[in-house]
Amino acid sequence: MRKTSILIAFIMLCGMRLPAQESNDDAQIRKVIESAYIDGIHNHGSIDDINRGFHPGFELLILRNNSLSKLPIYTWIESVVQRKAEQPSGPEHKISVKFLHNDITGNAAVSKIELYREEKLLFTDYLSLYKFSEGWRIVSKIYQQH
Repeated sequence: MRKTSILIAFIMLCGMRLPAQESNDDAQIRKVIESAYIDGIHNHGSIDDINRGFHPGFELLILRNNSLSKLPIYTWIESVVQRKAEQPSGPEHKISVKFLHNDITGNAAVSKIELYREEKLLFTDYLSLYKFSEGWRIVSKIYQQH
């Protein structure tokens, strides 16, 4: 009976995701979002960081007046380049992020975050990510503006 219990426990343990791996993925996802999205897109940071953190097929989905439109990453990057030219030192008031929840299943994840400027809540974002051979990359976004 004891051998059977040990065998069952071993089989269950092998099928479970180890917490250390999940926390490592969580940390990697947070780092990608902070460097590519918060610092890169919102705070006019490194275009290289944006390109590393966003998949080329990324699309921002925008719901306005009951109509859905899409903004591809290359168009968004163009606007960042333009803003950087207008404000070389970045925005006067930086955007900050609060991570509410990362839901990770294998190589797929969704991150729910809040964006703030001067402690005022601006957006709640839902970022979808996939883990590629080079690491986690943001593939889509939906949001609620406050």
